Amino acid sequence: MNEVNFTFRRYKDNDSAHLKWNKDVIESGESYLCPTYVHRTPPCQASCPSGHDIRGWLLIVRGLDKPPKGMQWEEYAFRRMTEANPFPAIMGRVCPAPCQDGCNRNEVENHVGINSIEQYIGDWARENNLTFPKPAHETGKKLAIVGGGPAGLAAAYFMRCRGHSCTIFEEYNALGGMMCFGIPGYRVPRDVLEHEIKRILDMGVEVKLNTRVGTDVTIEQLEKEYDAIFWGIGATSGKALPIPGADAPNCVDGMAFLRAFNEGRLQHLSGRILVVGGGDTAMDVAAVARRIGHISHSHEKDRPENVILGHTVHDIASAARRQGADVWIVYRRPISKAPATKHELEAIISEGVEIHESLAPLEVIRGEDGRATALRVMPVDWVNGKMVPREGQEFNIECTMIVGATGQNGDYTGIEELDNGRGQIGSDKTYQVVSKPGHFVGGDAVKPHLLTTAIGHAFIAVESMDHYLMGKEISVRPKVDVHHFSLLQELQAHNLQPDEYDHQETWGTGCSNFAVHNYEERSSSEVIHSERLFLGHFSYEPLHPREEVKITSEQVLGNFKERFIGLTEKPAIAEANRCMSCGMCFECKNCITYCPQNAVFRVKNDQHVMGRYVDTDYAKCVGCHICKDVCPTGYIQMGLL
Repeated sequence: MNEVNFTFRRYKDNDSAHLKWNKDVIESGESYLCPTYVHRTPPCQASCPSGHDIRGWLLIVRGLDKPPKGMQWEEYAFRRMTEANPFPAIMGRVCPAPCQDGCNRNEVENHVGINSIEQYIGDWARENNLTFPKPAHETGKKLAIVGGGPAGLAAAYFMRCRGHSCTIFEEYNALGGMMCFGIPGYRVPRDVLEHEIKRILDMGVEVKLNTRVGTDVTIEQLEKEYDAIFWGIGATSGKALPIPGADAPNCVDGMAFLRAFNEGRLQHLSGRILVVGGGDTAMDVAAVARRIGHISHSHEKDRPENVILGHTVHDIASAARRQGADVWIVYRRPISKAPATKHELEAIISEGVEIHESLAPLEVIRGEDGRATALRVMPVDWVNGKMVPREGQEFNIECTMIVGATGQNGDYTGIEELDNGRGQIGSDKTYQVVSKPGHFVGGDAVKPHLLTTAIGHAFIAVESMDHYLMGKEISVRPKVDVHHFSLLQELQAHNLQPDEYDHQETWGTGCSNFAVHNYEERSSSEVIHSERLFLGHFSYEPLHPREEVKITSEQVLGNFKERFIGLTEKPAIAEANRCMSCGMCFECKNCITYCPQNAVFRVKNDQHVMGRYVDTDYAKCVGCHICKDVCPTGYIQMGLL
């Protein structure tokens, strides 16, 4: 029997404790409580590491939040979107979308396709050459940004928005970090990446490529020349496998493998490739290995490890004779427990990668020349989350290369003082570097995670830096730390802001104009979950997915086309219409329609803004709670007058 999800479930079976008697007491259809409008953060936004105002720009896509006169809705949505994340076309493609996991629509049938709408808007902005405005004024403050990856570039963007000047120091010959060197080009098209980076640089960001801080420039020099320093150095070195023999020359880390491929040096492989790990880096390595294929005979200088280690470059002519590579994923847990994005795992399986799960690596078997010839493994069982080895069942898996993708570290050569002993930079909750005033950090240098996490770190760090640079106290971060919708800003945008309060004794405040009445702001402290919604309002409507190009094992060799074909305008709008606008009015009129006293009414057109669609005549309201019960988004809550 299928479990029933009740719209409102006050008690569970065998509950004996009652709710507080004074919470929802209604006698003869009346109570002393009347509706108030409470804004809370939706779970999609709370689940997004960069704190996107997802609901906000989806309301724009739906046509509920209108753009200023003369502006197309796509641009209006782009402007709202990039308040939190300056890379919509990239994130719409590669972000594993934890926002969709948090989406309350999952309680009805399936999440909203947030990333596909984000990609549509990002691609529209690129095709229409939208730019970021240069700051209206310059503060005269100078910021050094170490690392030109997602964290560093995002920090530059957010700092330029505030009028501070920025210089990025990047040790490689191009910007982008993991977006450029760590993720394959068929997932992050290089023209898209270059456009979104250029948009940031055009705000007036100085860049110094091929310049490593700690070698070419010292920390002391930066401290002398700049007012603050942001460290976005990432975690660009893969961790070595913690087993004997892992120092064999053909045992390489996943980050070095992907960098060699993305730089165009690695053209082919040979023999069987073992990829150890179950994360997204492991999936990318396996997918790339299948695409570049292998050749049967290669000279010693053409051995893949020599290319990955930078000793040589593959000859494209010889790579033309390749065949599909034999690629295995070796993972010590059941593959269902792998942290990799589900779609990426399913994709590599369809592309011909073999999965060998519940195998614990024990030792790299080496030949007389010191090169790895096999990986010795032991089958294991997992009982209550603990690994139970099957002693005596060890065996060898023959191979010509082992790629470890089990974690990442930072490179602290020349900046050892920043290493906290774990290959990271220690920071507090505002991303100030511990015991180093004026130094801030974000991204994988704090903890390796998603690209969008690095961008979220950068925003918080920049807010802290801005306070530091302007001599203000760095404030405590809110409990729900995201880019919050502001009703006051919305009112100001329509010239409807409250009057100035003269702080004199006042009577009749209920009709005064110096405050926003009948509204409570709780988004910085509360996330609205599905039990507060009237789910019965929403009918079943299937997801409008992006078209996916299915690649089989026979088609994968040399196939570097994008897997997803982006949405066009019509399906993007249709998909946005599936959003339930959790915690914010989406103008459904239920409260007006079902109010038996005609106490709830629509505000006048010239007073209407997002979040102020209805009001209540308290002289008519009897506190029957009906408006609250039929509010699909949980925006109405009964409270005292």
